[in-house]
Amino acid sequence: MSGATVSAEPAVARTRVLRRLDALLQGVSRLLMIVCMLALVGAALVLSYSVFARHVLKLATDWQDEAAVFLLVGATFVSAAHVQHLRGHIGIEAVTTLLSPRVNRVRRWLVDIVTFAFCGFFAWKSWTLFWEAYTDGQTSSSTWGPPLSIPYGLMAFGMTLLTVQLLLQVAIGTCEMGQTPGRGTPLASDRTGGHA
Repeated sequence: MSGATVSAEPAVARTRVLRRLDALLQGVSRLLMIVCMLALVGAALVLSYSVFARHVLKLATDWQDEAAVFLLVGATFVSAAHVQHLRGHIGIEAVTTLLSPRVNRVRRWLVDIVTFAFCGFFAWKSWTLFWEAYTDGQTSSSTWGPPLSIPYGLMAFGMTLLTVQLLLQVAIGTCEMGQTPGRGTPLASDRTGGHA
């Protein structure tokens, strides 16, 4: 990971429809980020209680670890779309500083396409796991035995949001491909360095 700062301003959508879709998706993502933050706080509280109950009160804890894992899985996958919107995932930028802004736009667009294909497949497989766990009534092997459809459903929902975010970024990138520097306003990726 390079020491460069993450782009705080994502590529600006060029059409009214893409701008509206981007705003809608970001509104949903920001709302879900609040839920994810609460899930992380909840996981911390559950694990803190688990340590206290085991070592101070000498109580058996059979549900705390799984509850914390479920909360962490949900927070990780559900927040992925917002992180992708900010392009906040870890990226190697050794080559990007050597490329022109136009070549970086093409590189970022191609990376978005490949990532979209992978995440789309992952989302589809996640939904099949969720459906199997739900219809078969699968539970974890612990004595608590919560349904496995919960983490699989959170994973599938989060990956679907991430796939939609990537599809939107591919569409925005496609619009940017038709623009030439110097015509109209500068692209957000040209102003910020366009991190992938």
